[in-house]
Amino acid sequence: MHLAAELRLPTNWLDYSILAIYFVVVLGIGFAARASVRTSLDFFLSGRSLPAWVTGLAFVAANLGATEILGMAATGAQYGVAVVHWYWIGAIPAMVFLGLVMMPFYYGSKVRSVPEFLLQRFDRSAHLLSSVLFAFAAILIAGVNLYALSIVVEALLGWPQWVSIVVAGFFVLAYITVGGLSSAIYNEVLQFFVILAALVPLTILGLKRVGGWDGLTSSLEKSHGADFLSAWGGTGIGDPNPLGANWLTIVLGLGFVLSFGYWTTNFAEVQRALSAKNLSAAQRTPLIAAFPKIFIVFVVMIPGLVAATLVPKIGTEGSGLTYNDAVPLLMQELLPNGVLGIAVTGLLAAFMAGMAANVSSFNTVFTADIWAKYVVKGREDGYYLRFGRLVTALGVLASIGTAFLAASFSNIMGYLQTLFSFFNVPMFVVFIIGMFWKRASIKSGFWGLVAGTVAAMVNYFVIYKQGVIGIPTDQGANFVSALVGFVAGAVVMVVVTLFTAPKPEAELAGLVYGTRSPGMDEAPSEGDDAWYRRPALLGWGAVVLAALCYLPYSF
Repeated sequence: MHLAAELRLPTNWLDYSILAIYFVVVLGIGFAARASVRTSLDFFLSGRSLPAWVTGLAFVAANLGATEILGMAATGAQYGVAVVHWYWIGAIPAMVFLGLVMMPFYYGSKVRSVPEFLLQRFDRSAHLLSSVLFAFAAILIAGVNLYALSIVVEALLGWPQWVSIVVAGFFVLAYITVGGLSSAIYNEVLQFFVILAALVPLTILGLKRVGGWDGLTSSLEKSHGADFLSAWGGTGIGDPNPLGANWLTIVLGLGFVLSFGYWTTNFAEVQRALSAKNLSAAQRTPLIAAFPKIFIVFVVMIPGLVAATLVPKIGTEGSGLTYNDAVPLLMQELLPNGVLGIAVTGLLAAFMAGMAANVSSFNTVFTADIWAKYVVKGREDGYYLRFGRLVTALGVLASIGTAFLAASFSNIMGYLQTLFSFFNVPMFVVFIIGMFWKRASIKSGFWGLVAGTVAAMVNYFVIYKQGVIGIPTDQGANFVSALVGFVAGAVVMVVVTLFTAPKPEAELAGLVYGTRSPGMDEAPSEGDDAWYRRPALLGWGAVVLAALCYLPYSF
């Protein structure tokens, strides 16, 4: 990802003042949260004390990072209205499933992390492998946010790249190290509103510039064709379309495998729900997040479409402009000073939210699942609290090292989807089979992870990259890799189960669907039984609303 050199923004003292105020508030939240950090549980899971509305907004903000703003706007500029698939098919159903079906198992088992659930359901080998894979993936994804941030700040504000990396890394490191997960979550709530304050004016002014929605669609239909403005246009099997994927790979590859793999097993998201004050609040966390998620697509898709209209050469060879330039181009073109400062602050907030979510989940998994269980066992709680702060610093430094791996991707969303197909999908297949099939054996979890990860990588790097089978785009290849990884993991789990011993049924309470643990029968707190606090109603409400939003794009 490289932004065009001519994208320097005309920032002035007002814009820098807004940016400075934001950074002061971020650090202030970190130091304010420090008072509540007394144990490792406080540091890693906020003492399981936060209300649902806080964890719900943090849940959606943790995903509202570089991939969401630059990546999804880039996807809109490149593929058109098909970007809605990543929200209404590729997010909402999985978020509802997490809240209604999976959170009782996560929260009821009192695990500190997603890999720890695999330790209880399978064995130490599955636990260790999933912990290592997740820690590695978290650092890679945090690196994407940090690299994108440094390139954007260098292009927009003129800061040298190394200065951007050091400044952003310092602020994320400072508020997470000082205040732990509580600091990250409360900052994510703030960042959620700051990001919207940046994107909403950009969307409104962009539409005004191109003559409203009618002017935008008329222009794009002439330049890109009717399928560019249809979510399903040209997605018949064998038909060409901008996305390079057919309806089957969209529904199964994105809507089921990639989506459920990310939203239900990615600890950077699940960690926010695990920090809720009780089971009801934990279930409501992804459901509350689903409602703003339904509408966020408009403020990231429309800027991408506007950029495709105003700058027809974007993403073309020799233009010097990649699809990742969509949002910065509009910021330069449309926003006055003051509003420009808010937009730059929102962009930085998005990168910091995405990086903080992955760093905070990395320090939890590395400390609780790797260090405390396999390296230094049985120490006092204070030791692990201190080590968690140290690992946070190491995670930020490692993110700087991995940041430049994203440089070869002109659309960072493609890079992220590739990582998800490698790391999240194999974990999802192990979870879903282990959670719904009592017979799944102890050893099947480890070998399912191995098979799913290897198969997805082989499909991408050998079958796709070497041209063994022609797949039109990186996105299409990611959908296929996800499907291959899922099927390979599932088949291997079934085969291994047939030849190895199952876990004793007495040890499966609260770990397999149809069984319960004491934590799952937890009584709701006073006032938690109101109709608008019931997870099932929230979940169905999100699904119905998403379906209604989808109707205009279904034809």
